[in-house]
Amino acid sequence: MHDTDPGYHYHVMRRALDLIDAEPGLSLADLSDRMNMSRGHFQRIFSQWVGVSPKRYQQYLTLDHAKAMLRDNMTTLEVSHNVGLSGNGRLHDLFIRWEAMSPGDYARAGEGVTIYWGWFDSPFDLALVMGTDRGLCGLAFAAETGTEHAMQDMRSRWPKATFVEDPMALKPLVDAAFAQKGETALHMIGAPFQIKVWEALLQIPSGHVTTYSEIAHSIGSPKAVRAVGTAVGRNPVSWLIPCHRALRKSGALGGYHWGLPVKRALLAYESARAEAV
Repeated sequence: MHDTDPGYHYHVMRRALDLIDAEPGLSLADLSDRMNMSRGHFQRIFSQWVGVSPKRYQQYLTLDHAKAMLRDNMTTLEVSHNVGLSGNGRLHDLFIRWEAMSPGDYARAGEGVTIYWGWFDSPFDLALVMGTDRGLCGLAFAAETGTEHAMQDMRSRWPKATFVEDPMALKPLVDAAFAQKGETALHMIGAPFQIKVWEALLQIPSGHVTTYSEIAHSIGSPKAVRAVGTAVGRNPVSWLIPCHRALRKSGALGGYHWGLPVKRALLAYESARAEAV
């Protein structure tokens, strides 16, 4: 795998993460040596990917980073936030617009809906992307779970839908999403409560985090923290609907449907980009 391939960066980060967990306090020289990479090559990879030095990026990969984010970059969502069926948002230079499937259509488990799908390279390794004529409805990362599991997982969410392999139909939206420039559309296919939670997630700025309990308050269901956690975990559009920005009150990462190493990579990537900007 070449260092210009998008997934290469994730694999380098993944190896670094394991080393940092196993031996906290490794110097940059020691870390690059353990990874059989020159310091210059290591420096270039991370500077290309997120715009900060590997020494700084290493700090974002530590287990304590989430706690620091909760202390310094906590987002308080408006309790009075009105959850509608359409809206828009911004992720860096990416403009996101979205709409939700009606409850009646969702109850039919995707019957009558055509969902296009394809595999794409992403900054976090191979990604399975799905979408309808209205926008992207699924984005799964397969680095930790494997491609077969990711496909089965996503297809099981809408068992009566018609699935058609057609990456070219999705490519313009996917290119904008991964480049974080331009505009992309999301089509939220979920139960009404899930939609509320996912729309609340879209209010969390890149480089910031919030808590499951804060999300529960923001949608008017302060006692439904467990249900909110379940809805966060069922988010079908990873990264763009940023479930990785939801943490426990303690600052613990909580779970992540596509593997905690991916969640840590996402948070570190966004923190580094925010600093670089």
